[in-house]
Amino acid sequence: MFHFLNILANLNDTTIVLLSLSAILLVGFLLTRITKLAKLPNVTGYIIAGILIGPKVLNLIPQELVKNMGFISDIALAFIAFGVGQFFKKETFKETGLGVIVITLFESLLAGIFVTFSIRYIFYLDWSFCLLLGAIATATAPASTMVTIRQYHARGNFVNTLLQVVAFDDAICLLAYSIASAIVNANAEVNISTSEIILPLVYNIGALAIGFISGVILSKLMTPKRSEDNRLILTISLLLGIAGLCAAVDISPLLSCMVFGSTYINITNDNELYKQVERFTPPIFSIFFVVSGMNLDISSFRTIGIVGVFYFIIRIAGKYFGSYLGCIIAKTTKEVKNYLGLALIPQAGVAIGLAFLGKRILPEDMGNMLLTIILSSSVLYELIGPACAKIALILSGSIKKDQLPTHTNKFEPAANKKTELTTNKEIDKEIEPVVNKETKSSTNSKSFSSTPCQEL
Repeated sequence: MFHFLNILANLNDTTIVLLSLSAILLVGFLLTRITKLAKLPNVTGYIIAGILIGPKVLNLIPQELVKNMGFISDIALAFIAFGVGQFFKKETFKETGLGVIVITLFESLLAGIFVTFSIRYIFYLDWSFCLLLGAIATATAPASTMVTIRQYHARGNFVNTLLQVVAFDDAICLLAYSIASAIVNANAEVNISTSEIILPLVYNIGALAIGFISGVILSKLMTPKRSEDNRLILTISLLLGIAGLCAAVDISPLLSCMVFGSTYINITNDNELYKQVERFTPPIFSIFFVVSGMNLDISSFRTIGIVGVFYFIIRIAGKYFGSYLGCIIAKTTKEVKNYLGLALIPQAGVAIGLAFLGKRILPEDMGNMLLTIILSSSVLYELIGPACAKIALILSGSIKKDQLPTHTNKFEPAANKKTELTTNKEIDKEIEPVVNKETKSSTNSKSFSSTPCQEL
């Protein structure tokens, strides 16, 4: 191992970077083959891969390179936010009304409030740390839930409500985090002048304007004759440009890129572009999560263990009781009210990206603690998420008994069975996004198009 590291140290910088990126992608892929056998999500494999090749275990990637790869989180979050924007169509608000928005506000914000105040008053940690951790706690990663829905062909009112809630959830998280980070940044200054308070506000308003203008520009550039290659090139160039401008004034690109995605979808109704972008992003997200694993400080588990356990439990409690209270106000059915919270447990992509941003804002020790808590809990959430989602779907009646493997009637007449292809098409229509709500019409529907973090 030391011989290999000595050889690597003698290579030029370009070679080191290229070999390191190759190793990150390859090891990440290999670990997902193992986690797939254990029926775990790819995110888990990527994080474990990062831990293995990181400085705390095999130390295959130079530490200096790991420190200089922070820009990867900005790129990944820009793509994630752009994908979230596609769900904010005018038709969505007209069809769903305020009910789903009320549920989403309660289930996300109550989890954040629970985490913020419990960590503050139980462990007496700094308010800046508690605010950022609470804001991150609002996020949900529904990828494992979506896999369970497809696997068991779940359908019905419960599934429709669940899909609508998770579509809005990430947007609430981005807004909450933006407010929390602004408060933390303001408190970090000992002597705060008026300009230091006003400038961040002006920068964020300007970033929103840039996102809107970029969406309008992209809609004009996407002519019918534009090739798919050029469509992708134009979209990515604008996304990276927005992220770069936001980084220049030290603000998050999340809201700006979300407005960018929302503006474009409302002007053009072009869902195909988001699918193109999603096909481009897997290597970026692979690098992002592997690098996240490399930044995980295993030795800190001993010091943050109790805090991490409390965060893990309190967030689940906040999600469940928040969704329960929201459903009471929205007057949903008993099944939705009792079991929706169980399907909102997983947390991964957006939360990890925000933890990276939080690490930059906080002092080094607190930043490392924040990142370690989020990374370790994300793995645990993804482990129990599918089981909880399955329980919720069964108890809500979304999965029928004859759809479960243990209850399959092997003597069922062949004439009553559907081919796998036909079944998958029907289920795709069932779990179509909020944009084309199933209860209205499914004639023009397309397969559910998830956000990039959901694909992970």
